[in-house]
Amino acid sequence: MDYQSLYDKAMKISPAIRYATITDMNGKIKQSGHRKGVKSLLTSKESLKSLKLSANMWKARNELSSKIGNGKYALAEYANIKRIVIPLNDAHLLYLTTSARADHTKIISKAIRLRLK
Repeated sequence: MDYQSLYDKAMKISPAIRYATITDMNGKIKQSGHRKGVKSLLTSKESLKSLKLSANMWKARNELSSKIGNGKYALAEYANIKRIVIPLNDAHLLYLTTSARADHTKIISKAIRLRLK
C-alpha cells in the first residue's frame, strides 16, 4: 500500500483538513502529517493516545457488525475540531481532523471514496 499517496489524496479533499493519519487497526501510524501552517492542539503523546483510542473504538464497533452492518465512518465534534475516522479496509483506518466549521458531510463523502478494495 502506498501510504504517502493515500495521505496526499486525503489532504487534497479540503483545505479545512488540519491533520491526516493512516493507521493500522492497533493505532500504529503508517503515514501522518499536519497541513502546512497548522499547529497541533495535542502533544505527540496525546495524539498517539487519541489514535489508539479511535482504533480500539473502531474494533469495538466491528464486534456488532454481524448484526448492524459494517461501520462507514465515525464523527466526533468538539469545540475546536471535528474528528473523522473512516475504515480504508479491514486493516487500516483514515483519521482526519478538521476545523470546527468544516463541512464534514462533503469531506466524509470524498474521504469514503479513498477506501481500498
